[in-house]
This record gives sequence, C-alpha cells and structure tokens, in this order.
Amino acid sequence: MKTRLTLVVVSLVLSVLIGLSLGRQHVGGADAARKAGVRIGLSLDTLKEARWQADRDMFVRRAGELGATVQVLAANGDDTVQISDVEKLITSGVNVLVIVPHDGKAMAKAVELAHEAGIPVIAYDRIIRDSDLDLYVSFDNLRVGELQARFLVDHLPTPGRGRIVRIYGAKTDNNAGLFKAGQDTVLDPLVKSGAITVLHEDWAEDWKPENAKRIVNAAITAKGSHIDAVLASNDGTAGGAVQALLEEKLAGKVLVTGQDADLVALQRIATGTQAMTIYKPLHTLAQGAAEIAVKMATGKPVIARQVVNNGAIDVPSVLFDVVTVTKDNIESTVVKDNLYRREDIFK
Repeated sequence: MKTRLTLVVVSLVLSVLIGLSLGRQHVGGADAARKAGVRIGLSLDTLKEARWQADRDMFVRRAGELGATVQVLAANGDDTVQISDVEKLITSGVNVLVIVPHDGKAMAKAVELAHEAGIPVIAYDRIIRDSDLDLYVSFDNLRVGELQARFLVDHLPTPGRGRIVRIYGAKTDNNAGLFKAGQDTVLDPLVKSGAITVLHEDWAEDWKPENAKRIVNAAITAKGSHIDAVLASNDGTAGGAVQALLEEKLAGKVLVTGQDADLVALQRIATGTQAMTIYKPLHTLAQGAAEIAVKMATGKPVIARQVVNNGAIDVPSVLFDVVTVTKDNIESTVVKDNLYRREDIFK
C-alpha cells in the first residue's frame, strides 16, 4: 500500500502531523506492535565506531519494549553495500526503514526503492538528500557548530582573537556541512574583521582521525606552530588533531574542540589535551527514533515541529538539543546520564 503523508501546520509553529497509514489496525501500546507483527529495518553506515554500536543497542532495546522486532544491517562505509542492505530489508518485509546513510545523496535511491514497496523511510542522524524522505530524526546540527565555534572564540588565549585551524568532516555527510554552517555564523564576522585568522582548513575524508592529523600537520608545516586553536568537527578528528599536536609538543597548549562525547575524547578532556565536546544524548535520539518508527508502522501520528530542506523537499524533522561538555560539567552530564562511569573517564 502506498504510504500517505499528511502535513498540518498548527498555529504559527511548524508542527507537522505525519499520518502514515500502512493498513494496520490502530491498537494502543506495545500490544499493537506485537499484534501487528511490526518489523523495523535499521540500515547503518557502519558499526566500526562505539557510538553507532550504542545507537543500535538502544534503538533495538526500545523497539523491543514497544513490541517490535528490528533487523540490523551495517554497510561499513560502502554505498553499494548499503543499497544492497536496503534491498534485503525491503524483501524481508519490514514495515518501516530507518537509515543512517554513509552518503546522503547516494541513499536517495534507497528512499525510492522503499517507497516503491510502500515503506516509509526515516533518516537517522544524517539526512538523505534529493529524495521524497518521510522524516528526519536527529540533533540540531547547526546548533552543534554554533556551540563549538562559540566555545572556541570565548576560550582563546585572547578571547575573540586568534589563529585557528579548521577541520571539517566527511564531504559525503550532510551533517558535516551543517556543522560548518553553524560554525560560520559565529566565525565569519570575526574572520572578516581580522580578529580570527584561519591558518588552514580542509575536509577529513570519512571522518578518519589520520586524515585530520594530516590536516594539522599540513597547517604546522605551512604556517608554523603558532596555533591558538583547532576547530575539529567531531571527537575522531579531534583525536587526530591531538596526535599531531603531541608530536610537536603542543598538546594541551592548543585548544581543540570536538563532538560526540566519545570516551577517549572525555579522557582527553580530563587530562587537558582536548577542551570540549558536544554531548548528543544518544538515548534520547535512539529511543525517540524507535518510538517514532513503531508509531509509523501502526498508523499513529507523529508530531514534527521542524522541517529541514534536503535539496528536494522540506522534510518533517524531529531535532533534539545538544550540550557542551567540558571538564567542569562531565559529572553532571555524561556521568549523570550513565553514559560512562566517572572512574573510566578520570582513570
């Protein structure tokens, strides 16, 4: 049955009512999902990073609590494999597809294939571009970039002035562009005024730390060691930056930003080689996405208060807020939320 999508604007707030009917009986609670035999397909870019293993586990657990079963496939960064995974999930008869795309543009084909089979698609954390996507569930990624840049500017040796290196994420990841755009809102006026000098900037292919390390090495080779800060877009690239700084005996002297609240990044923050990270409460995203997927499969409405343009349409979106984490608030954020134990961070 072809998915039906209804958009309703409530008052002056962008509240989008998504009514997705798959011809199933509307029965409340987990019993509805069990009786309907709800099956969710979860297509992941990769499981090589601890972050995505955590997302998978929390998503599967919450879906199970709601009476649904989840079939998980991971492509390990290969677009061809991910399309094949989507085809397998469609053939297996899932009711909803949740996709973490490796390449947001390449996965437009996955949306097309799913819709041909009458299956709605949720883009998880990373949007799928140039497609008739049903829903986007993520964090406010523009806000992530703004918080990173604002922290950097405020904590430079001379606040508001300095020489920086910028490391962007993977060009294939739409979020990398959003992080950069958020950073730009803070940095552009300061760069134009001459208060901030960007010594070097580049994209780290596939978010790999070794690529980030090469970017910092290139900056030092070309511009010397007088660097005040490295604006790294996630914790993996921050790790590569710190490694380059360690080799030059600059670690701890150069401010380094990050994102994802990875354990190794929090350990660097505890020891002073990284200044901050952005904590995305993954349990909020994973559990929220699982709940939305089950609602879609059982024909219940989902309220999305925002939209994000993916190059083809304004996609109804559920965007969760994020938190800046420093050494001062590690215990009141990631430790309090039981993401990690204090002794594992401050070992």
